[in-house]
Parts: sequence; C-alpha cells; structure tokens
Amino acid sequence: MNYSRADLTQTDATMNQMRNTVYELARFMGKNGIADLKDKLRKMGKNIAKTYIRYWKPTDEVNISNLKDVITTIYQKILNSSVSIELFNVEKLIKVQDYKCALCKYQYDDVEIAGCEIILGMISEIINLINKDVKNESSVFIEPFEVAESRAFGNKVCIQVYQYKIGGRG
Repeated sequence: MNYSRADLTQTDATMNQMRNTVYELARFMGKNGIADLKDKLRKMGKNIAKTYIRYWKPTDEVNISNLKDVITTIYQKILNSSVSIELFNVEKLIKVQDYKCALCKYQYDDVEIAGCEIILGMISEIINLINKDVKNESSVFIEPFEVAESRAFGNKVCIQVYQYKIGGRG
C-alpha cells in the first residue's frame, strides 16, 4: 500500500524500527569519529517537526496557560507517550517526565547518547513553528536544554528538559 504523509499522521505506527535505527546510527557515528551526535539528533527531530506540522498541529498558539496541555498532546499524539510536566518559572525550564519514551525503551551499554535527544528537537520545533507567525507577547518559544535522565542509560524514566521564553525567540 502507498500512504501519503498525511495518511501516516493518522496511524498508530510502531517506533521499534526508528529506535533501532537511532542506536545503530549512534554506534556507526561513534565508530567513525563523527562529533556532535547530540546536535545531529536534535536537528533530526527539528526536521521531523517541520514535515509533521504540515499535516497536524495541536493548536493555533502556544502560551504559558496552555503550554502543558499542548506538550502533553504532542507526546500522546505523535509518540503515544504518557508524560507529566513541571514548569519552573524562575529558571524558565520545562521538565517532562516521559514514562513510555518511544526512543529509549532499553538500556544500551555501548551507546552514550539518549534517543530522546530527537524528541527534544522535535517538540521544541513544533511549538516554535506554531508560534512563528503569531504576533502575541504571550506566545512561548522553547529550546532543547538537556536529557536529564534516560531509560537508555538505565534510569526508570526519561526526563527531557526544555528552556522557554515568553514573547519571542531572541
């Protein structure tokens, strides 16, 4: 069967092949001395977001009042994941605990990167693209900060952390 990209956004697809590919890519790049794997995975996530948002977006604007709901919806819809979210207003951080991270199901002793680096790039880019043309001072823009914990490293959950700014990127 031939599916369009729009068709694929409406299906429940398994992440097994993507997860396996990410870790094989990490091994390959490590063996070949390719640097900045974290940045490359985040860029991959941003590229996925640029394609995905053409076919689905959860809202027309993201602001501080709907930020948690929008992030939860994106994780559920795209990654079939269950998350809890905390906002740290002083530090301008968003901490997402991902209990079913699609890219970090197993611990990998031979890989020093978490697959959910891709998720950091994808989620932040989706939100930034939603707000790209919104002219509202309360719009939120986010950037990847860190993967604080990962099931790929043996932790019980993945914890992805984003930095946010209200009213603009710069």
